Amino acid sequence: MAGHAPLGQGPVHGSGSMAAEEEERFEASFHYKGRKAKAVESSYRMRLLCGRGNEQLADGIGKVLRTPLTDLQLGQFANGESSVKVKENIRGDDIFIIQSTCTSPDVDINTSIMELLLLAHTLRLSSAKRITAIVPYFAYSRQDRKTKPRVPLSACLMAQMYKSVGIDRVITVDLHCGQVQGFFHQTPVDNLSVHLEWANYIERRIMEKEGLTDLPNQITIVSPDAGGMERAMQVADLVQAQNIVTILKRRAKANEIERMEMIGDVKGQVCVIIDDICDTGGTLCHACDLLKERGAKAVYACITHGLFTHPCVPRMNACDALSEIVTTDSIPHPNVKETCPKVHEITLAPLLAEAIERTHTENSMTGIFCFTQKGRAKSPSHKA
Repeated sequence: MAGHAPLGQGPVHGSGSMAAEEEERFEASFHYKGRKAKAVESSYRMRLLCGRGNEQLADGIGKVLRTPLTDLQLGQFANGESSVKVKENIRGDDIFIIQSTCTSPDVDINTSIMELLLLAHTLRLSSAKRITAIVPYFAYSRQDRKTKPRVPLSACLMAQMYKSVGIDRVITVDLHCGQVQGFFHQTPVDNLSVHLEWANYIERRIMEKEGLTDLPNQITIVSPDAGGMERAMQVADLVQAQNIVTILKRRAKANEIERMEMIGDVKGQVCVIIDDICDTGGTLCHACDLLKERGAKAVYACITHGLFTHPCVPRMNACDALSEIVTTDSIPHPNVKETCPKVHEITLAPLLAEAIERTHTENSMTGIFCFTQKGRAKSPSHKA
């Protein structure tokens, strides 16, 4: 795993080589099949840098691309201020900063944001050719509108800060609300989707575990709120599910559900909840219980960003209605498998590596979102 040494010590970074067990882990990702990792070639250098938000994911991306991470020195001064130093010449290079703006074992969420901003600012002052921020989890994205007086538009502020430090492009995964892209104005934003991963998971793991013989008629895709219906419908199209259900919820306050109602029939169905974020797990567990009460045979959950803030893990363990939850490594989950056996993790490294290579080589990103008219996913073409 890529690492950063404390100030005054030499850093340790991944070499870009890949062990057999890592190759096997990447093979489980839909997006790895189309490219079969190889080193990226171009007329100017591509550089991968990572903050301390998610070093394991950054190291995985480097291995898929066969590109080592650039040496950095990250730490904090005695008064708690973040310290950043790039230890290699990056003049004229195409830079990709990999930083999930989240809490990790090394930094809290706000420190990870500050590291990203300081890195971008440093690179701009060092004459980098282009700076692309790879932000698998975009912090503050849920605060995207004013629902009451005297509250901030935090997602808008985040976009303005990214622009102010000279970030040329942002690549993120499954924004809470797609309209957040509009806050960036002239800065391009690629909002990648994990729908192909969920379809692959449903067709391989769930179908086998539940012994399904007629997937389209035996599975129901569930949106846990009205705002997630588009996300659920896209997954349903990929697996050709004939039944889609939505749950309407009323919140007493943030992270606290007052009431839930379901629109649709799930009796005898295997239900798959599709959502972008699982924070404290209240919505997820309430939805699972409701689906079971209405006659669902089994309930699974596909969550892009598993925050798993306490008391989420105890809640999931105590929720008998939840069979399994699959999430991505957009946020580091140290030891979560040991504390909650229901959690299954899929890596984003091949998907983000594909996006990085396409950006660097000036190829279209369309191939990553390529679908047939019948809704079946095409394997992403490296040449598209």
